[in-house]
Amino acid sequence: MSNSLVHNLLNRALIRPPHHTKLNSSCLQPVGKISRSNLSTQLYGKGLHKSGRRLLTESGRPVSFVTKAVLAMDPASQAVEKFNLDGNIDLLVEVTSTNVREVNIQIAHTSDSLLLHWGAIRDNKEKWVLPSRSPDRTINYKSRALRTPFVKSGGNSYLKLEIDDHAIQAIEFLIFDESRNKWYKNNGQNFHINLPMGSNVERNVSVPEDLVQVQAYIRWERNGKQNYSPEKEKEEYEAARTELREEMMRGASVEDLRRKLLKKDDKKRVSKQPKQKKHFSSEKIQRKGRDLDTLICKHVADVVESKSKSSSEPRALTTLEMYAKAKEEQESTPVFSKKTMILVLVTKLSGKTKIHLATDYKEKITLHWALSQKGGEWLDPPSDILPPNSLPVRGAVDTQLTIASTDLPSPVQTFEVEIEGDSYKGMPFVLKAGERWIKNSGSDFYVDFAKEEKHVQKDYGDGKGTAKNLLDRIADLESEAQKSFMHRFNIAADLVDEAKNAGQLGFAGILVWMRFMATRQLVWNKNYNVKPREISKAQDRLTDVLQEVYASYPEYRELLRMIMSTVGRGGEGDVGQRIRDEILVIQRNNDCAGGMMEEWHQKLHNNTSPDDVVICQALMDYVKSDFDMSVYWKTLNDNGITKERLLSYDRAIHSEPSFRREQKDGLLRDLGHYMRTLKAVHSGADLESAIQNCMGYQDDGEGFMVGVQINPVSGLPSGYPDLLRFVLQHVEEKNVEPLLEGLLEARQELRPLLLKSHDRLKDLLFLDLALDSTVRTAIERGYEQLNNAGPEKIMYFISLVLENLALSSDDNEDLIYCLKGWQFALNMFKSKKDHWALYAKSVLDRSRLALQSKAESYLEILQPSAEYLGSCLGVEQWAVSIFTEEIIRAGSAAALSSLVNRLDPVLRKTANLGSWQVISPVEVVGYVIVVDELLTVQNKTYDRPTIIVAKRVRGEEEIPDGAVAVLTPDMPDVLSHVSVRARNGKICFATCFDSGILSDLQAMDGKVLSLKPTSADVVYREVNDSEVSSQSSDNLEDVPPSISLVKKQFVGRYAISSEEFTNDLVGAKSRNIGYLKGKVPSWVGIPTSVALPFGVFEKVLSEKANQAVSEKLQVLKKSLDEGDQGALGEIRKTVLGLVAPAELVEELKSTMKSSDMPWPGDEGEQRWEQAWSAIKKVWASKWNERAYFSTKKVKLDHDYLCMAVLVQEVINADYAFVIHTTNPSSGDSSEIYAEVVKGLGETLVGAYPGRSLSFICKKNNLDSPLLLGYPSKPIGLFIRRSIIFRSDSNGEDLEGYAGAGLYDSVPMDEEDKVVLDYTTDPLITDESFQKKILSDIARAGDAIEKLYGTPQDIEGVIRDGKLYVVQTRPQV
Repeated sequence: MSNSLVHNLLNRALIRPPHHTKLNSSCLQPVGKISRSNLSTQLYGKGLHKSGRRLLTESGRPVSFVTKAVLAMDPASQAVEKFNLDGNIDLLVEVTSTNVREVNIQIAHTSDSLLLHWGAIRDNKEKWVLPSRSPDRTINYKSRALRTPFVKSGGNSYLKLEIDDHAIQAIEFLIFDESRNKWYKNNGQNFHINLPMGSNVERNVSVPEDLVQVQAYIRWERNGKQNYSPEKEKEEYEAARTELREEMMRGASVEDLRRKLLKKDDKKRVSKQPKQKKHFSSEKIQRKGRDLDTLICKHVADVVESKSKSSSEPRALTTLEMYAKAKEEQESTPVFSKKTMILVLVTKLSGKTKIHLATDYKEKITLHWALSQKGGEWLDPPSDILPPNSLPVRGAVDTQLTIASTDLPSPVQTFEVEIEGDSYKGMPFVLKAGERWIKNSGSDFYVDFAKEEKHVQKDYGDGKGTAKNLLDRIADLESEAQKSFMHRFNIAADLVDEAKNAGQLGFAGILVWMRFMATRQLVWNKNYNVKPREISKAQDRLTDVLQEVYASYPEYRELLRMIMSTVGRGGEGDVGQRIRDEILVIQRNNDCAGGMMEEWHQKLHNNTSPDDVVICQALMDYVKSDFDMSVYWKTLNDNGITKERLLSYDRAIHSEPSFRREQKDGLLRDLGHYMRTLKAVHSGADLESAIQNCMGYQDDGEGFMVGVQINPVSGLPSGYPDLLRFVLQHVEEKNVEPLLEGLLEARQELRPLLLKSHDRLKDLLFLDLALDSTVRTAIERGYEQLNNAGPEKIMYFISLVLENLALSSDDNEDLIYCLKGWQFALNMFKSKKDHWALYAKSVLDRSRLALQSKAESYLEILQPSAEYLGSCLGVEQWAVSIFTEEIIRAGSAAALSSLVNRLDPVLRKTANLGSWQVISPVEVVGYVIVVDELLTVQNKTYDRPTIIVAKRVRGEEEIPDGAVAVLTPDMPDVLSHVSVRARNGKICFATCFDSGILSDLQAMDGKVLSLKPTSADVVYREVNDSEVSSQSSDNLEDVPPSISLVKKQFVGRYAISSEEFTNDLVGAKSRNIGYLKGKVPSWVGIPTSVALPFGVFEKVLSEKANQAVSEKLQVLKKSLDEGDQGALGEIRKTVLGLVAPAELVEELKSTMKSSDMPWPGDEGEQRWEQAWSAIKKVWASKWNERAYFSTKKVKLDHDYLCMAVLVQEVINADYAFVIHTTNPSSGDSSEIYAEVVKGLGETLVGAYPGRSLSFICKKNNLDSPLLLGYPSKPIGLFIRRSIIFRSDSNGEDLEGYAGAGLYDSVPMDEEDKVVLDYTTDPLITDESFQKKILSDIARAGDAIEKLYGTPQDIEGVIRDGKLYVVQTRPQV
């Protein structure tokens, strides 16, 4: 580990630079541990010749030596020890002693996943102690050991430990190979390495520099804080160092000194600011070159559903909820305002407005109310509408609530008033119980008569998708939490263990609760006086607990960061109490003890809150503006604090500030200092206070101690203070580029410390949160710079925001590869590559997909908890509805989305892409309907020609009957199933890239449009209904031919070879692959195939062993015929229960082996079971929803559909492709169109997001493919050597019916999903490789088309440069 921040900063040339030892990794070592006194320089070079010599180690143990080349060791080396692992792995340990003892470990091992599992021995005790100093990336393993990864170099791995605690006598360790789950031990025991002790150490005892500073400070205080000369100053430092060194000679460890000096008194945690050379110029910084792959995190949390029985039971309704339910059913009155323990119902009928209020408070309640004609107004109600028991008071009315006569479990108090006309717009009110006022989070309640009505939520739902038990517990505790922030934070700390047990959804629940609090949706304080230091202590306790979870559970870090940003930092010791004390100092120093300042003092004394940060800022802005009161109110109002809110505090602030001009400078100074104290407690994401907290609060001091730091974080990277100072210097500059570079460099430098345990981890986290937040605000401020910017600058900004988002995300692999893509695009732009814009467009599309995926993830994790807990706590519905949306808006994702949208039209124009990609160019007229997903309407039937504008199209949906066009901003592949079906059905299908055009189309919902597509554009206009009729009658002339199936019979064979494939036995898929064998060019590979022919499924079903399955299928099919669509899923499950006849197993085994295919059963019975399960899944796919409804649509008899199974060995593809030998978009038969994906072809033909690489190639020039688009698919599928079972029905490739892709092909093994990095893919980066692969694909397509004489739809793969065709069919 590098030296600590304090050590680096405060190095005043008093410490020599550390001595580094280099190991020669090419040499082997003699076995044994060699004393420095025994090993002379004669061992260097070739000085050792005799074999069999025996030397004594330091322990006196004889060690045998063999003649081997000797590794030259550093002369400072005290001892060398070599071990042999597993008979062929050499382990070398060298101990060096200078100021700090170093242990260098080298192992000749090729694994890159070795960990050192280690600890130290002190005081001759067997139990390990954990040294405070450890290498980077070390983690604390269950507080029992440290784990440090080795550094890989060539064929060796190495590691250096630095031991600065001189009470440590030895280190012990084991070596763990994580990827192989294998431990390496020393003959079954720990490896034990003694460390040198004694006089040599005493002369070179090293005391950490931060402790020298503390001791120097104590001596300075002891001597009366005198002014020292530079010579005296150095003398004092050396005296402090000597004192500490003497203590260590007497046996004290570094940790003992640290506890003694730092834990007694926070104020003694000091370090001196040295004069340090700056690492950065004042204008810009130099970013360090980093391998972005090292930033990848793959921490994905498992969703843990609550297992308790109550999690599936509805929550019992409270008395008030039962009353509300009965009242709504009685009067059909809508509710639009509901608060905890208060219900308000409004009815409007015949020019009258009736307000009904109810509460289940136990105390007698008086309603203090009025009417208003505008917000914030209190007007006397007309005397003729006052209910009984009403008493007019100045500007309002007090009405005693009456007990409702009901059969409810407990009493409900109610109020009702009826108002004529619409002159009044609302009703303000508060409640009074005895002498206690009940308010709405400190403000008045207000019923807005004009507000949009929302129906009462009759119950809280089942809490599905939430940690329901935890949320119910939170709801039960909310009345206690409302008392004060101290109560809320302590309750939250108590609930963290329960949240941890609930997993990701548990922390989602805590986040929702804390954010409702932070956004003032919950009561902050309810008549409870609490000292600021008590709030600070509770915050500190909660953030300490969260810090521990953060260190131990990396999969929850993203949620924990968001929770901590809502809580604030808190603080130990006097940080909270200083809020109380320092306001008195401000009053005393500036002679401003009365008026508003005294009211604020009383408020702070009673209950400080985040509002105080805003009030302090408003006062500073007011003073800076030469006491302009409008500035004071603007700052307050802009941050959500109104006059009413100031009056609502338990210690209300009635007055406005009033200062004298001569107080200005003192107030600005003291309020500025006070703001730091307030932010230290309340504001976790404030940059200045976060930096000060980590670097140490500055103590003015005098003379010798000017610039002392109090309580700095240790272990920060060298030069980090300069970097943070650079950030603060540029934080308000108009040109944000230097600031953004500095912020991101600071986050990158901080990142290694956030990945391991640290005693100040939460302070580092709050610093990182502040840096993250400042990046977002800087980007928003920098939008103006982009107004006339070119694409290079926008791409540069996108890369910065993407880097920031990746640094804040738990599962960021896709984001990192997007970032690498943008950097590659920038390099292409700078190199003036022809296709830079086309490539950048693919990265942009992928970035959009990544943002969409992140937003969907947040929605899935957070929104159910927001809705459930929001309803339990009576949170306003608008706040619940936009909860996740606001979380996303507050992060970098929103800024990234804005930048991507800005760049998209620039790239489309540069790459000549236009606003559309037309997949199926058909002229149509129809009525527009707007839907979220095509999937949701695929089974509908429209009774008039319909143009569907769908926000989402996945790629494998059916197009509903009656649809004449599908327009979408989504990007299905041109050769995806839905695209093929659109062309086959003569349906217009196009992707719209222009958000303006898309919005215009969506606004035409319900209108009639005419669409006239070309190959690259869609011209649309509004028309009248008559043109629909004309178009419909034209379409009647083009009725597709009737389609029928011939039912196939079992022919007595369970399995056949490819030579036996005929029309009676297998479908077109099998026949075509059999036909190709031996006829295609020799460089085109054809996989060996066998098949289970038609009729085998029916034969297996008729077996006696499967009688129960057969009978259940008959019942289910009858339900399906009667319209029960749910039966489809049950049928598929039932088919999986089939038992394989012995004859089938033997015949399939024999056929596969005679065809030189591997037999799964040879690998064990389990492998055959996997194969049999895959076969059954293919048969069961006859009842897929899309397949079933597709056959019904064209009136095919589903019972006549038979399924053969084509069996092929899976080729583990580097790339997969689909070819259409006639361009499907233009119909040009002279042009081949193809798409290519990385990995298996399922990502191309299935519902996998993103686009594939696409190109065209003229048949008369097959060596010149023309690239149309780069890939944007984030996922590739890869598989081990395996068998795939492909569906091959008699209902595919029929004229006028696109049956391909409706049924499943199932590999025996699951595919691995791999996130793709295209910047390392030669198909993208190597132009010659790209040209060869694409030309080979085009050439194969041309050869197969010539073989058949008709256009073909071909699927194939590339493996190690060789091309294979796995199937072909006629192109439709």
